[in-house]
This record gives sequence, C-alpha cells and structure tokens, in this order.
Amino acid sequence: MRYLVGKCSIYLVWEGCKRYAETLEEAVLEDFLVRDTFDRKIDYLRISVTDRCNLRCRYCMPEEGVPSIGNGQELSFEEIYRIAKVAVEQGVRKIRLTGGEPLVRKGLIPFIERLCQLPQQPELTLTSNGLLLAEQAAELKRVGLQRVNISLDTLDPERFAQITRRPGLDRVLAGIDAAEQNGLWPLKLNMVPIRGVNADEIADFARLTFERDWQVRFIEFMPVSGGLDYPPESRFPAAEIVAALKSIAPLQEIARQGPAGPARLFRLAGAKGVVGVIPAVSEHFCGKCNRLRLTSDGFLRPCLFCADEIDLRTPLRAGCDDDELVRLLRGAVQIKPERHRIAEEKGNIPARGRKMQGIGG
Repeated sequence: MRYLVGKCSIYLVWEGCKRYAETLEEAVLEDFLVRDTFDRKIDYLRISVTDRCNLRCRYCMPEEGVPSIGNGQELSFEEIYRIAKVAVEQGVRKIRLTGGEPLVRKGLIPFIERLCQLPQQPELTLTSNGLLLAEQAAELKRVGLQRVNISLDTLDPERFAQITRRPGLDRVLAGIDAAEQNGLWPLKLNMVPIRGVNADEIADFARLTFERDWQVRFIEFMPVSGGLDYPPESRFPAAEIVAALKSIAPLQEIARQGPAGPARLFRLAGAKGVVGVIPAVSEHFCGKCNRLRLTSDGFLRPCLFCADEIDLRTPLRAGCDDDELVRLLRGAVQIKPERHRIAEEKGNIPARGRKMQGIGG
C-alpha cells in the first residue's frame, strides 16, 4: 500500500522504503519532531477541522464557494484526536485549530475539551473569523482553550461585506469582546492589507493598541492559489506596512522572548498593546518555521506553499497502528523544504492543488 505525496510523486510504502530507511531509521529515532533536515525545531501542528466557512473572502475562495469535501472524506474527531495524540507524544507542544471556519463544525467544543486533557498539555489555540465567537467563547474557555486569533480585514461594515461577500462586522466585533471578557488571552487580531482594497486601514487597526492591550498583526497577502479576485501584485509588503506604522507614532521593536513566532513585534509610543508584522513573502521566515499542517481530509503538509502532502487518512482507515503514524509524521518532517519561493514567482502562481480554505492557513 502506498501514499502519494503531492506532485513530487514521493511514495510512502507500508513496509517502509529506501528513502526513509536511509534518512530516518538511524538519524531520528528519538524526538523526531524536534529537528528537521535543516535543523529547525518542529513542534507545532496546525489542524484544519473543516474546509467549510461561513464567509467567502475574496483572497480565499471564489464567490460561489468551493465544493465541500463531504463527511465521508473529512476526518472524524476521533481520527484527528489520534493523530494529535501521537504527535504530542512525539514532541509537538502547540496545536492550533483552523478551518475553513472551525466554529461551524458541530462537536468542536467536546473535541477541544478532550485535547485539553492530553497529559502533555500542549498549548491549544484557535483561529476564527469571529462570526460565531460571541456565542461560543465562554464554553471554549471552560473546556480549556487558551486563546484565539481573530481574522479581520476591515473596520468598515460596507467594506467588510465587499471583502467577505457577507454581512457581519457587528458579530465579529461582539466575538472579539466576548473572547476578551472570557479570558481567551492574549487576544490577537490578524489583518491582511491588500493594495487598493484595505491597506488604507493599517493606521486604524494599529490605533486600536492605544486603548486595548491586544496584539494587532499585519500579514502580507499570500497568493497561495490563482483564480481569486486579488492578484499577487496586490500584496502590500512588510516594508510598506512598517512605514505606515511609523507615520502614526514612534515605533519601538520588541525583543522576542521564549519561542519566536513569525511576527516582528513593535510598540507604538504610548500604546497599551503591540503591533506585529508578518513578512510571509517578502522576508520569508522559513528559517524559523516550526510547523506541520493537517488538512481536514487527512493530508499532512510540511509547508503551506508546497503541494507535497502525506496521506494519513488512508492508513488510519486501513487500521494502521501508532508506530505507522509515527513513521508517517516522521516522513513529513524529513521532507519539509528549506523555504518557499513565492517571491520569485513574479505573479505566476503555480497550481498547488488547494486554495487556502482547503489547507487551513
């Protein structure tokens, strides 16, 4: 039995293969999720629990949406739990739940509670568009979720409807308040500035940190796939984001403490909170990337921008044991590329098999 890995036609064979015998069996028998072949510590797993979403953001999917993978192809919570349990036992220390929009999946809160009961107690966080957060924030906190990242690209109701093709800014703002009131902290807002669309709101978002102790992060637009409303040249690069921030008030860079994430952090003079800039394309942070991504249909992606995937669903449903899951996870770590090359594609986006909502961000 074999498991196709993306367009590179790399196969994982049930009984093992020469590639893994050579690179894995002796070199990484212990703590295989600690270091990859480029000496990066891999201890972060992003899990997409659904490809469905209640928005239709123009940089994520077409207006008509995309066909859902369906319940038969979507991993069950039991299957996701088993993968997460094995990954945590092997060194993963942080799990982020994503979508689509994770809060649209029924049964999510009991699943989160179960993850929170893992003896290793990994950090457990969630990324949401905020539409359903006001109703669920208290329960999410009760079962053990630690914090949320909320994606929001505009503070204007009409522009919100234009970008997302849905109304609901008031519901997102209520969700942000509910997250803060229920202690899902520290609260992070993720904003994607797009040239000619919402980049003029960078200052408005940054000024939120004068009154609220939030982390407002500006993420470079990532052209993961073609066929969407915003082309690669719509990207508002990190250098211009920093320049826009400096125009508001003196800007002081904050030294990172503990495990470093992708954001460069700053504080505007006089602000309670901080702002962050994530240069995902122009100043890629691949050298510090510590993550793997599990799609909702059970494929493990070593890199957001690479089409390589390892099929976990097939072996799971064929009755594989935990040792085989360890072997597959180990394989994903070892084929993780050194870096992406999005900035070098100059607007010519290659087909990578999935749009953002199908990957999980």
